Amino acid sequence: MAQTLGYVALVVRDYDEALAFFTQSLGFTVIEDSLAKDRNGQDKRWVLVRPPGSRGTDLLLARASTPEEISRIGNQTGGRVFLFLHTDDFWRDYRAMTARGVKFRRAPREEAYGTVAVFEDLYGNLWDLLELKKPASNAGSAES
Repeated sequence: MAQTLGYVALVVRDYDEALAFFTQSLGFTVIEDSLAKDRNGQDKRWVLVRPPGSRGTDLLLARASTPEEISRIGNQTGGRVFLFLHTDDFWRDYRAMTARGVKFRRAPREEAYGTVAVFEDLYGNLWDLLELKKPASNAGSAES
């Protein structure tokens, strides 16, 4: 059996401002930006973005349309880190994101699992920028 998490929905206030942040500030790529019909037959946009080089889960930008959805913009997880942006070069991406105005809420730090810093998106949702440590190789293994 094979399964994949295809999309994660992020509730946004406005498609265009969200697209500007994700493409310009974070360097994401637009995978799809098209019109679709919702369950009531109304036109709505279907907007997917993806980090550069990713082959995994895409982010679905979902414009809030009800008072309850609007209340969740910027706080989809009650203040916990919501999403984890993995990178192959923490310092390259940290410097680039900082230069493009991304607000980091917690300074970079080394942890047992890798290098991490917490940043916020344009609405205040918290993300980890994370470079995982490489697994130790099996060199010197006792197997013969």
